[in-house]
Parts: sequence; C-alpha cells; structure tokens
Amino acid sequence: MLRPEPMVPVRMRRVAIVAPCAALRDVLVRVAEAGRVEIDSADGGGAHAPRTAPGSATRRLRAARTEPGGAVLSAAPPDLDALERAGRTDLLAGEAQLEERLGGAVRQGAVAALAGWCPAADVSATAERLAPAGGSLVPLRTPRGVDPPTLLRGTGAVRRSFAGLVRTYGTVPYADLDPSVPAGVVYVVMFGVMFGDAGHGALLLLAGLSLRLGRPRRARPLRGLWPFVVGAGVTSTLAGVAYGEFFGPTGVLPALWLNPLHDPLRLMAAAVGLGAVLLAVAYGAGIVNRWREGGPSGALYALSGVAGAMLYLGLAVMGGALWLSRAGVLFAGATIAGAGLVLASWGLFAVTGGGPGGVVQVGVQLFDGVLRIGSNVVSFARLAAFGLTHAALGAIVWQGTTALASAGQAALVAAAVLFVVGNALAFALEALVAGVQALRLEFYELFSRVFEAQGRPFRPWRLPVLDGGPNGGGVAATAPRRDAPDKEAL
Repeated sequence: MLRPEPMVPVRMRRVAIVAPCAALRDVLVRVAEAGRVEIDSADGGGAHAPRTAPGSATRRLRAARTEPGGAVLSAAPPDLDALERAGRTDLLAGEAQLEERLGGAVRQGAVAALAGWCPAADVSATAERLAPAGGSLVPLRTPRGVDPPTLLRGTGAVRRSFAGLVRTYGTVPYADLDPSVPAGVVYVVMFGVMFGDAGHGALLLLAGLSLRLGRPRRARPLRGLWPFVVGAGVTSTLAGVAYGEFFGPTGVLPALWLNPLHDPLRLMAAAVGLGAVLLAVAYGAGIVNRWREGGPSGALYALSGVAGAMLYLGLAVMGGALWLSRAGVLFAGATIAGAGLVLASWGLFAVTGGGPGGVVQVGVQLFDGVLRIGSNVVSFARLAAFGLTHAALGAIVWQGTTALASAGQAALVAAAVLFVVGNALAFALEALVAGVQALRLEFYELFSRVFEAQGRPFRPWRLPVLDGGPNGGGVAATAPRRDAPDKEAL
C-alpha cells in the first residue's frame, strides 16, 4: 500500500569518515563513487593538517590549456605527469578535488577523519561500501547551532516538477515543511483563474502530454515539467468552462458561473476571497515552521506565526463587521487584532536593543506588518484583473473575426487568419503574464509568511570512478568501475 511522503526534507545524520591514513584515498574514492556524503570544507591548516603540501594536481590543472569537461576519479593513484602529458584534464580535476579533501582530513596518529552529512537512510549502505577499503562511516550528534543541509524528497514526477518552484525562491530550511506539492497546486490554480479559456487550456494540456511523451525532441530537456504544464492546462480549461470562454466568447460554451466582462466586480470579490483563504493557509504553515524552528515561543510571538495570524484574523473580522454593520463583531475583531499586536510587540521588542530606539523600531515593524496584510489581500485582485484582460483580448479577436466574416466570402480567409493569429498572440502574451503574476503572488504574498530564513542545499561529493589502475605510462583506464551502483539523483 502506497503511503504519502511526509512534507519534510529528508532526515540527515552528522557523520565522520574514519580510515587509516594509508587507506584514506581508497576510502574517499568509494565515498565519491557512492555520492551520498557531503564532506565539510577544509578550514585550512591546524595541528593535525597533513605535513605534505597538497595541490600537485591542482597546479597541473591550472597550467593546462584546456578546460576539463568534467571531473573523473581514478580508482588507483595515477601518475600525474602522465595525465598532464596525455591531456587528461578530467582525471586531473578529479584528483584535485581528492587532494582538497585529503588536505582537510584531521589526523591523529595513523588514523584520519573527515566530518560531513549523509541522508539517514543511506548511512548503513554507505558504511558497508567503505568497509572493504578499511573505512568506517560513524554517526555523530548534530552540533548545537548548526543546521543540517536540506535535501527535498524527489520521488514522483509531480513532486519533482513542483519542487523547482520552491527552489527558485530559495532553499527550504532543514527544520521547515517542504511545501513543494501544495505550492505547485496553488500556482496552477492561480494561473488558471487568470488564463481562463477552455480552448487555450486544452492547448496547454496537449503541450503537457506531448512533453510527457518526449515530443518534440528539442523539448526533451523540459520533459520533467509536464505535470506543471498539464496542471495549468486543466485549471485553465475548468476556468474557461466557468467563464464560457472557448478561444474567446465564441458561444461554444455557456458561462456556467459568470462572464468576466459582464460581471467584473463579482470576479474581483471572488479573487480577493481566494487570496484571503490562501493567506490563512500560509499563516498556518508559518506557525508550524516557526514551532519547528524555535519551539512554542518562536511560533507564538512571530509576525509570521500565531501573533501575525491573530492580527490577520482580527483585521479580517473587522473588515467583515464593517461590511455587515455589526458593532459586536467589530469589537471582537479589534480584540483579536489587539492581542496579536501585543504578542508581536513582545516578540519584536525582545530582539531589539531595548530603550526608546527599540520602541520606535517595534512601532515601525508593526505598522509595516499591518500595511502588508492589507496590501497583500488586495494584491490578489490581480487574479481577476488579468482574467479580465484575457477575456477582453479574446473578445477583441472574436469581434474582429466576425466582422470580417460578415463582409462576404472573400473575407473568410482573412477572418480565419485573424482568428488563428489573434488567438496565438493572446495565448503567448497571457501565458507569460499569468505565469509571472502567479509566481509573484506565490513568492511575495505566500512564501514570505511560510519562510523566514534560507536553508543550505545538500551537495554530496559525487564523481564517476575509472577502474584499471595505471595503463600506458600511468594514465588510468577509461572503463567505468563495474561495481559502481546506479546513482539515482538525490
């Protein structure tokens, strides 16, 4: 039975690579081949730094006239002079990386060690891989004040496609939730509201299915985006059915909900309402993240935590009370908002230097927070604005087409050309605008509440390894190791 993946990054373990000094090179070759460990960068020097100066491969690599196409490691120690004469900059680049890690090892007597990070699920398998070479992968306690690197779960085409949206914004902190799938769903929904046309949505859907099949060949590098494109096509088609738009107001589909050009205020109210709901969800995710980052106090006092959520809720209740002329509800909303302001003030003042300057700083931040809530809610009106723009362009193209068609049979060809070219231009322009605006809303209005800091991406050391040892004057053979495992992208 399939279980949904948890919405958290992959669990990391602090590890130490421990090996006899004489076997350290062989062990590190296996580490690079496994590609599951991120080794800490060397701090340079120190009492336990190697006495022999590393860098021979690096100097040869810098002296080479050609740039390496990629770094490769030799399973056996190569003859660097032979590699230089043969122009094997790929092997020199791999050896230079190996030298850097050898130079960063801490040595005590006959034993050397390097610290790093490894996915918890891969620790046992990686340790078994190092054992034949005499190395060990020892789990350690995570140091205080040090956040592990972040590795998002990459299984499933949908998650991989949507994860790019989050990576474009930044690296998810290790303690935070991974919002890749919800963020992708929200994005395609907002895109569909602005790109609401059943005909245009069907074209997007076909484009996504073509990407899934690897067609055209030139677009194969974009194949991983097919769930994104298909999702945008589905939501655009559904919105077009709701608006009664099929390549414009052609009359092929009746408006099941509203006509954007005839009822813009209703569409605007719905867009703002959708934005209010999305902001509430973002505050909920922010509360969870603040709790995971700093415990109950971190969640309680943050403007993106409970305090901010109470302020947002209170202002929303006050707005509804004013609209409905309910004095009692207005007082309740003011009480909730006031409690949120008090909590936020306490939290903000705690991180200032205190005194009058701290009070002024808190006042400015609170004012900015209240202003942002109002502007962020109103900002979702752009969903309706660009939905109207799309409908208006479709109406202009359709009116021009029908006007030409009514001029006689000789103008039918011109009408068909106008219909095709006009829809192509509207499709291209509105797809670009809707994509950019949905991204803007996701980043500035939603992610700004979900995240407060940036994480550090997990970058394991991974290099292909060539087997065979010295060959022809010390140049390593070019056949890959047969025992090398298939390396699934982390």
